[in-house]
Amino acid sequence: MRHVRRRIVRRVTRLAAVGGLLLGGTMVTQAAMATETPAGSATPRSAPETVVTNPGAALVKKLGTARTAGTWLDEDGQPVVAVTDEESAAAVRKAGAEAKLVSHSMNELKSATATLRSAPKVPGTAWVTDYRTNEVVVQADSTVSASDWAELTNTAADIGSYVRMERTSGTFTTRLNGAQPILSTGGRCSAGFNVTNGTNDFILTAGHCGPTGSTWFADNTAKQQVGQTVNQSFPVNDFSLVQYASGKAGDGADVVAIGDGNGVRITGTGDAAVGQRVFRSGSTTGLRDGQVTGLDATVNYPEGTVSGLIETNVCAEPGDSGGPMFSEGIALGITSGGSGDCTTGGTTFFQPVTRALAQLGVTLIVAAPSDNAGQGAATPSDAPQPSGSPTQAAIAPGSASPGSTTPVGGLGDGATLASRLTDPRNIGPGLLVIGGSLVALVATRYIRAEQDRKAYREYYSATWS
Repeated sequence: MRHVRRRIVRRVTRLAAVGGLLLGGTMVTQAAMATETPAGSATPRSAPETVVTNPGAALVKKLGTARTAGTWLDEDGQPVVAVTDEESAAAVRKAGAEAKLVSHSMNELKSATATLRSAPKVPGTAWVTDYRTNEVVVQADSTVSASDWAELTNTAADIGSYVRMERTSGTFTTRLNGAQPILSTGGRCSAGFNVTNGTNDFILTAGHCGPTGSTWFADNTAKQQVGQTVNQSFPVNDFSLVQYASGKAGDGADVVAIGDGNGVRITGTGDAAVGQRVFRSGSTTGLRDGQVTGLDATVNYPEGTVSGLIETNVCAEPGDSGGPMFSEGIALGITSGGSGDCTTGGTTFFQPVTRALAQLGVTLIVAAPSDNAGQGAATPSDAPQPSGSPTQAAIAPGSASPGSTTPVGGLGDGATLASRLTDPRNIGPGLLVIGGSLVALVATRYIRAEQDRKAYREYYSATWS
């Protein structure tokens, strides 16, 4: 009777093991099919939204540069337009904006910057039009000699009293070495925004990060290739395109990382406005915020001159280059360079996104509405609130609101063991079932062999006696 029970147990175990092998094989096959991208399929996308960040820009365009001198947002976020005469001021007030009478028109301010550009280039200098003070501000860092500073001061004096001279601490440098780090033999930079030409996808990042042909990796062992730089503009501009090695950006292409496994969903593009609160993300210093202080800035880096930049008081450090600047989910710029650091503060310049997209002939990648819903993104009736993560709270007093936040895909943060084991796209559970079934088969075979050897010894001993 005991032998019968043993045979039944062995048979049941063998049947269970064989069933486990079949089940495990099915699970692995399904996981492989779930993670494979169907041939010819594409992630549904929609056209990026173009956002007007300052309504005063339309008034400036309507009145013309001879009657205006820029526009900015006041502390309450309301548009202010600088005008040169009362008639223009009345038109601005009628349109619902605040008017400020100034002495110099935009034409005069642009003439001043043109004169500065034509002067001999001095590395370590920069200038920007300050709309709020109606001046052109010329800055020189600690590397500029006394003689060069004197020559530049004489040039400014010849232009007029509306050119203001300032010495700054630190040095104006490109921020080579944010949101996600990318590495090459030339150094470390940051992925900015994902863009597409309709056929292939690219990373839009800083041009000074590396020349055309540079190969980028996601790790410092050069095993996880991201892609290769296929278009670069630096100096003059500061942007480049890194084409993905796979051709596609993949899921979460509309999200930029802000730390702690969170990201901001990017919904469109816009032009920065003076006075606008903005956020910047970088792999070195994380999420930082500040204000746009000037537009159309020119910086004379040691490597060359770059013009048309956005000036901000957001800090940055080496390693933040190419990282995204945004406001309320709107892409505004990519980190170029600046002076100072995130301990003492400083000035950072950004390449405008809209200009880079226009010159490169690409568009920002944003997910289609149906995809957004599938990824837990906002809908008009159920919009997620901005993240209150420690990263944001540490750098912004009060409640920081960089835009709608969402978990960053592909980072693995926050995934529990149970969720990973039950994920149908994970081949691990299937392999575990197969391994367990093989162990059971080997065990039943071993047990049977041991029992046969024991029975043989008993029989041999009995017959020998």
